[in-house]
Amino acid sequence: MSVDYRPAPGTIPTQPGVYRFRDRDRRVIYVGKAKNLRNRLNSYFADETRLHERTRRMVNTARSVEWTVVATEVEALQLEWTWIKEYDPRFNVMFKDDKSYPWLAVTVGEEFPRAQVMRGTRRKGVRYFGPFGSAWAIRQTLDLLTRVFPIRTCSDTEFKRCNRINRPNLLADIGKCSAPCVGRISAEDYRELVNGFCAFMSGETAPVRRRLIAEMQEASEALEFERAARLRDDLAALDKVLEQQVVVLAEDVDCDVMAVADDELEAAVQVFHVRKGRIRGQRGWVIDKAEPVDLPGIVERFCLQFYGEQNETVPKEVLVPALPSDHEALAELLSERRGAKVDLRVPRRGDKRALAETVEKNALENLQRHKLKRAGDLTSRSKALEELADALDLPEAPLRIECYDVSQSQGEDVVASMVVFEDGLPRKSEYRRFVIKGERKDDLASLQETLRRRLAKLADQPAGSPVEEGDDEPKRGFHYPPQLLVVDGGQPQVAAAEQVFAELGIDTINLAGLAKRLEEIWLPGEEFPVILSRTSEALYLMQRVRDEAHRFAISLHRSRRRKKMTASALDAVPGLGESKKKALLREFGSVKRIREAELSDLEAVSGIGPKLAEALRTHLRNPDDSGA
Repeated sequence: MSVDYRPAPGTIPTQPGVYRFRDRDRRVIYVGKAKNLRNRLNSYFADETRLHERTRRMVNTARSVEWTVVATEVEALQLEWTWIKEYDPRFNVMFKDDKSYPWLAVTVGEEFPRAQVMRGTRRKGVRYFGPFGSAWAIRQTLDLLTRVFPIRTCSDTEFKRCNRINRPNLLADIGKCSAPCVGRISAEDYRELVNGFCAFMSGETAPVRRRLIAEMQEASEALEFERAARLRDDLAALDKVLEQQVVVLAEDVDCDVMAVADDELEAAVQVFHVRKGRIRGQRGWVIDKAEPVDLPGIVERFCLQFYGEQNETVPKEVLVPALPSDHEALAELLSERRGAKVDLRVPRRGDKRALAETVEKNALENLQRHKLKRAGDLTSRSKALEELADALDLPEAPLRIECYDVSQSQGEDVVASMVVFEDGLPRKSEYRRFVIKGERKDDLASLQETLRRRLAKLADQPAGSPVEEGDDEPKRGFHYPPQLLVVDGGQPQVAAAEQVFAELGIDTINLAGLAKRLEEIWLPGEEFPVILSRTSEALYLMQRVRDEAHRFAISLHRSRRRKKMTASALDAVPGLGESKKKALLREFGSVKRIREAELSDLEAVSGIGPKLAEALRTHLRNPDDSGA
């Protein structure tokens, strides 16, 4: 293969290291590591016919390659993962959950912790258990366990309301909440309850069962049959929760069991989390293979990404279907992260091997389910991009598409959205929102203002302009030009966008508009639109891009309207910040009560001095005069 940027023979070192491929805009599109940099990089520039389709596409998209030499394989692993997280390269294998798994979370950082369902990024001061297959399974578990551990499950708003009116909610009346909101239990005793709940969910179940059995027998001997019956029901509730957590290994075993099912284009990874011998959770990921990566390579990339995430627990043992070539370095890195030795190995026999086979079956089923999903199908996406390039007469497939939409309500709260699709999939980290500032509030003027603000970033350095060696890294996302810019609308919207292109001197970005009524694609200067077949993959992609831009704009518009509707009379009081507003509302409960309060009561609130108390009183009791 002949490419302009291929390094000269003999200039690539033979030591271990990490390398980066960059595109014409200096964006990193692929990060890799190698024991021998020269051998690895030369393989990319070999006979083109021997390369995997996606690898060939990556090499052709790139315009430069650079490398960093390191001392050891562990350093190479660390640097590779650091760069992957920093640059989020388009062609790297990235694991994405096949669903957003719910967790049972306990907010242990609060004075009175709450048990609830949580999804998404982990937060500090929260202890997680799971993941569970569904939120319903978590609620069922909480319904059973709050009989024994009556910790609160209400929202913070409900907790404060009950505290203010000095009356707990229904859960306290039926014995499923200890009502810390009204002081029925001290903070120390409540913390003990929470610790017991967390210990039970962590697998320390025997002490709780022994205590309940002893108390039940004691109540029975004392002829307290109602109490004994209640304890019997509590014990049954615990046993029901334990039945849902299947015992698969010995009680002292903590491990993650991983399995992979793959083909030439995709791979599915399944993990069972086993704690204290019980399956505590199950998760699945699906990836598009950016290059021909084998089973050991998938294992290595998964371990780096999964255990590299913040707050992700590394167990004592990680069971994998195959060991990476540098498994010793990987085990050392995992041990570093855990703070104790981690055993990375392939199960060969016994219960662990049987469990690994079960996990493998789940991975295979997951891959088959994923292949039925049209949006995740690499073939469909590639076909859509090729069809779109042919239909719009583009010089190449539009790997990055940006779409813009404007949302307003009779000229009020005008906002616009920018969504980004790369390789036919949404790249939500690079979405942007715009609040329109101009005086004219019609859609065309708003669209032009949005495009000026976005494209001004590119006007000084058009797409494809050369970048000298040593230039600073371009900022991620906003500074990368699209191959295709789409506006929501027809001929008028395209003409308005074309005018902005002319003003800024941009002629390297393709422009199109998608009109919703007949799904026509309008191009600049064309008298008639492009009509795509209703069964076209290209039309399906354009509709997804347009609908996503509309959804994103509407969500911001609604948010701004909601904030206006919930605006408080306190907002306009000079010198009153958010923390002081919260302190006042926490003390008095409503604006009405603040208005009726005496000056001495206002001054008693933390942060409210005599001057601010007087301003509050004047503003709330004479709102018309306060702004003079």
